[in-house]
Amino acid sequence: MSSNLTQLASRLDNIAPFHVMELAKMAAELERQGRHIIHMGIGEPDFTAAPSVQAAAAQAMADGKMQYTSATGLPKLRAAIAKHYRDKYGVEVTPSRIIVTAGASGALLLACAALVEKGAEVLMSDPSYPCNRHFVAAFDGTSKLIESGPEHRFQLSAQMVSENWSEQTCGVLLASPSNPTGTSIAEDELRQIVEVVRQKGGFTIVDEIYHGLRYDAAPFSALSLGDDVIVINSFSKYFNMTGWRLGWLVVPEALVQPIEKLAQNLFICPSSLAQHAGVACFEPEATAVYEERKAEFRRRRDYIVPALEGLGFKVPVMPDGAFYVYADCSALSDDADSLTIAMLNEAGVVMVPGLDFGPSTARQYIRVSYATSMENLQEAVERLRVFFEKRGKA
Repeated sequence: MSSNLTQLASRLDNIAPFHVMELAKMAAELERQGRHIIHMGIGEPDFTAAPSVQAAAAQAMADGKMQYTSATGLPKLRAAIAKHYRDKYGVEVTPSRIIVTAGASGALLLACAALVEKGAEVLMSDPSYPCNRHFVAAFDGTSKLIESGPEHRFQLSAQMVSENWSEQTCGVLLASPSNPTGTSIAEDELRQIVEVVRQKGGFTIVDEIYHGLRYDAAPFSALSLGDDVIVINSFSKYFNMTGWRLGWLVVPEALVQPIEKLAQNLFICPSSLAQHAGVACFEPEATAVYEERKAEFRRRRDYIVPALEGLGFKVPVMPDGAFYVYADCSALSDDADSLTIAMLNEAGVVMVPGLDFGPSTARQYIRVSYATSMENLQEAVERLRVFFEKRGKA
């Protein structure tokens, strides 16, 4: 007996496979064969939650605090996040504007569900994180990618936003620091972008999930630019809690009730266990741990950038945040995709091509994650030195 598959929704045609995860699957298969693989592909810290955060989770479980919470999150967690903005950034945010979410992905899903109409256009930089444009596509919107090369630090400018705004444009989605480039938007430039978008009557969403990992500038959040700016953040990166699936969204008061209604229906609530643990992230004991780890990430960055340049890569923009280097591989290969596959198979090192992040850098750039130990970074560099010597490129 045979049956026909149900016809899939056409919006799936606008969502491409995530090449980062495809390479991860290839690496996993090599590991099953007994190969030792160094992972510099997926953006996941090699640290886990601070000990006091783990203890808070264990205590919450022991106390049976596993029931549903409000769709907007635990009041004490929302208050802790608000205090974090006041203490670290000098920005007053009322807890009522903070919506705790199932990771930054849940936050972006809710924001796009509330703001993106069918056929609407959202401006983003090229390169940018691919899932962001797919959240827009999930609600039948269109992402307009604007080529943003190294001369612009791979970021949008106010002039780019103004010149590319059309009748279909409803807003911009920025990331600072950015995945894949590790670069941030300067405060003055971000202020000008927000002002342009205001004049156009659109929305500004700023993805700040790597904001705790900025190395070369004083703390600054887009929330200081006005109550109309929407900010996304996460416990995954700075707080080293990728699998806990916990994030937050800061929205204007007028958006709180609509977002809450969506959250009630789409998610019920974020993980209660993760939320109870999340409160402990903002305590001094945990903060001290995270700041030490931040210093370690910076140390790794300061090692890997010159090491990559020594191998023949070009790093046209020094990353100032996150844990990525966006490296030009054109002196080593004319196809970043085939180069990364060869590096994986022959050298046992995972890096990912620009293919995921936008057409302008797809063949020329490779994203390197230094969210692994210094020992692994050093071993990877040595393996790649041998790899390129065999290819006559070193």
